[in-house]
Amino acid sequence: MADVAAPSTPLAPPAAVGFGEALGYWLRLGFISFGGPAGQIAMMHQELVERRRWISERRFLHALNYCMVLPGPEAQQLATYIGWLMHGVKGGIVAGALFVLPSLFVLIALTWIYMAFGNVPAVAAVLYGIKPAVTAIVVFAAYRIGSRALKNAALWSIAAAAFVGIFAFDIPFPYIVLAAGLIGAIGGRLAPGKFRTGVGHGGAEKQFGPALIDDHTPSPHYARFAWWRLGAFCAAGLAIWAGTLGGLLAQYGWRGDFTQMGWFFTKAALLTFGGAYAVLPYVYQGAVEHYGWLTGVQMIDGLALGETTPGPLIMVVAFVGFVGGWAKALLGPESLFLAGALGATVATFFTFLPSFLFIFAGAPLVEATHGDIKFIAPLTGITAAVVGVILNLAVFFAWHVLWPEASASAPFGGRFEWFSALVGVAAFVALFRFKAGIIPVIGGCALSGLLYHLLF
Repeated sequence: MADVAAPSTPLAPPAAVGFGEALGYWLRLGFISFGGPAGQIAMMHQELVERRRWISERRFLHALNYCMVLPGPEAQQLATYIGWLMHGVKGGIVAGALFVLPSLFVLIALTWIYMAFGNVPAVAAVLYGIKPAVTAIVVFAAYRIGSRALKNAALWSIAAAAFVGIFAFDIPFPYIVLAAGLIGAIGGRLAPGKFRTGVGHGGAEKQFGPALIDDHTPSPHYARFAWWRLGAFCAAGLAIWAGTLGGLLAQYGWRGDFTQMGWFFTKAALLTFGGAYAVLPYVYQGAVEHYGWLTGVQMIDGLALGETTPGPLIMVVAFVGFVGGWAKALLGPESLFLAGALGATVATFFTFLPSFLFIFAGAPLVEATHGDIKFIAPLTGITAAVVGVILNLAVFFAWHVLWPEASASAPFGGRFEWFSALVGVAAFVALFRFKAGIIPVIGGCALSGLLYHLLF
C-alpha cells in the first residue's frame, strides 16, 4: 500500500524560506485577509500548512490554540507567532504589522470618503454582496476546522456544548474557553487518547507531506524559554506603551482626546476575548456614549466598512479614531484629515501593541509544551469549543444578512433577502465543491452586489 501512495506524497520538506520570501507572503496576506478571523485562519492554514508546508498542522494548531485564549485578534496573533517562529522577533513584527497596516490605510481612505462626501452607495452595494460571502466563508471554515478537530464523540460534545452555550444562553466567550480547557485537562488525565490532539494527527504528514517546521522539529534558540528573555520583552513592551502614551500626555494633556484614545483602546485590547464582536459593546459604550467621538449610526457604518476591508474586524477601531479626530477637529478646522488619520493610527497602535507582547513573551512557553499531553489536552478541548463558537458566528452573520430588519423580539421579522441567500449558497458551493479561492469568491460576490443594485 505504501508504494501506491508514495507518488502523491512529497518525500522531502520544502527548502528553507528566506526572510524576503516570507515578507512577500505576509505583505500579500495583509491585502487579501478578508473573511474575519475564521476565514483568515483558514486562508493561512491552506497556504502555510497545505500548499507551502512551512509549518505542520500540529504546530500550526498548537500555536492557534494559544492565540485563541489570548485577548486580541487571534488571526493577527497567529500570523505574528508563525512569523516569529520562522525568523525571530523581526519575522513576528513584520508578519503582525503587515496583517494590520493595509487595513489601516484602506480604512483611513474609506473613512475620509465617508466623512467628506457622506453616503457611499458604491460601498454599500459592494458590502451587500460581500456579507453573504463572508457568511459562507465562516461556515466553510467551521467545516474545515471541525472536520479535522472533532475526531471523537468527546470533542463533538464539547463543540456542541460551546455552540449551545454561546447561542442559547449567551455565555461569555472567556467562560467557554475556561470550561473547555478545564474539561480538556481532566480528560487528558482520564482518557489521554481522546485529547492528545484535536486537529493534528499522524495523517497530516500523509496528506500534505513533511513540513519545514514539522511536528518534531526542534524550536530555534530564540524560541526557547528563558526568564531573562521574558523580562526583557515585558520591559520593552511596557516602555513602548508608556513612552507613546506619555508623548500624547505631554502634547495634549490627560483629558485630551488623543491621550484618552490611547488609554481607552489599551483597555479595549485587554478585553477582546472572543474576537471583535465580543468587545464591540464596550467600544460602543465608550466611544459613542462616554466620549462622544461618533454617533451610534456612524458606529454601525464603521462596522460595515470594516467588513469590506482586509485585516481583523477589530480594525473598526481605526474608523472610530478617524471619525473622533475629524468630528472634534482635534488639530483645527484646517487639518481634519490629519486629525482623523492620527486618531486612526493612535487607536490601531494601542489596540495591537499588547498582541505582539503576548506572542514574544508567551510563545516560548507554548513552544516548550507542544509534545506534552498536560498542555496539549486543555488546548485540544479549547479547539473543539472554538468550532462551536465559529458556527455560532456563522449563524449570527446569516441571521443579520438574511433578515436585516429582524430583532430579538421578532427574530424572523421583516423582509427575507432572497438575493443574499442565493449569493451565500453560491459562495459556499464555490468554496466547497469547486475549491475556489477566497479572494475570487469575495470579488465575485462584491460584483454581484454592485450589479444587483445597479439593475434593481
